[in-house]
Amino acid sequence: MAISDAIIDELLKDYKSPEDLLGEKGIVKQLTKRLLEGVMQGELTHNLGYAKNDIKGNNTGNSRNGKSNKTVKGDFGELSLDIPRDRKGYFEPQIIPKNQRTFTGFDDKIISMYASGMTTRQIQDQLIDLYNIKISPAFVSDVTNAVIEDARAWQSRPLDPIYPIVYLDAICVKIRDEGRVVTKSVYIALGVNLTGKKELLGMWISQTEGAKFWLGIINELKTRGVKDIFICCVDGLKGFPDAIRTVFPDTEVQLCIVHMVRNSLKYVSYKDRKKVVTDLKEIYAAVSEKEAELALDSFEDKWNKKFPAIAKSWRNNWNDIIPFFKFPDDIRRAIYTTNAIESLNSSLRKLLKNRGAFPSDDAVYKLFYLGIRKLEKRWTQPIRNWSAAINQFIIFYEDRVPI
Repeated sequence: MAISDAIIDELLKDYKSPEDLLGEKGIVKQLTKRLLEGVMQGELTHNLGYAKNDIKGNNTGNSRNGKSNKTVKGDFGELSLDIPRDRKGYFEPQIIPKNQRTFTGFDDKIISMYASGMTTRQIQDQLIDLYNIKISPAFVSDVTNAVIEDARAWQSRPLDPIYPIVYLDAICVKIRDEGRVVTKSVYIALGVNLTGKKELLGMWISQTEGAKFWLGIINELKTRGVKDIFICCVDGLKGFPDAIRTVFPDTEVQLCIVHMVRNSLKYVSYKDRKKVVTDLKEIYAAVSEKEAELALDSFEDKWNKKFPAIAKSWRNNWNDIIPFFKFPDDIRRAIYTTNAIESLNSSLRKLLKNRGAFPSDDAVYKLFYLGIRKLEKRWTQPIRNWSAAINQFIIFYEDRVPI
């Protein structure tokens, strides 16, 4: 609906500065108040079935009953509104629903800031700077807590029947638990579907792990519709291989090469890191398992005196490292390429950057859920080398790949 130039000219006839237009008593705020109150009066008229002072209202059993005051928050700052009432209390405005204290879109702005990793204090400061609105920490919690039900629905949503690759990883967070701060892990299952696109399958928070814990997660994935996983890449998670083979006996379990390299570097001085990384690459980039063993022997001969723990760790985990050697190069890269899980972990860790201990598991879950929903908007392309990898999967898992 177009507004005539005459009306605009009338509104702006006394305009002298931006304050006259956008300030606390400016035209925009006054106009917003009048429009909202006018709409609510119209809603009440529709609800009652007759206009104010109309004789049709006589003896109808209900009538107008004054106003109540309500302050709402929005892009315009705080706005005091007169809410019309009916005598029987049936009327509930639609444009500003009962119990709503923010105007359309304002909650979304708070949620977006929270999802970007801003703390409650930072959100408070930002809203003061942008809209001159003061809010309490409880207000931010109330707004963001509204997503918990969405998060629970997301966690229980149906999944695809087949995921060629699933990555399992964990991020440590500090959470208050019964008056003390403890370190818990947020376990993340990231799947790659048949089109090669990433999909977060779920999140689970626990202080401990083991076969029983992982069996519960794998059974949950199965209950939600997963029938087959070709390869599962994990970071030496205790009890996981046994759990997944119990539920999906045909799944290949692969120890994450990137985590093996990263764990190895814990023992290495900064000046030797580049050389050690180069020599470790000779192991996992070898053409065959046999050549990888020779490369590990060579690595041990070169570095064992200085860093004996590295070769020992690779040998202790060798049976879980070598499965990917039976695959061609295209599938190997899809398995041990870090982009899929590492970019996710990096983004989630940024959310933790300015935060201390979380007050509860739900607070962590809420933040990660919002962060993930924001990330998923970018996951529009298949992972690297996917077209070649899926063709190899069709050959290796001929009877398990739908064509």
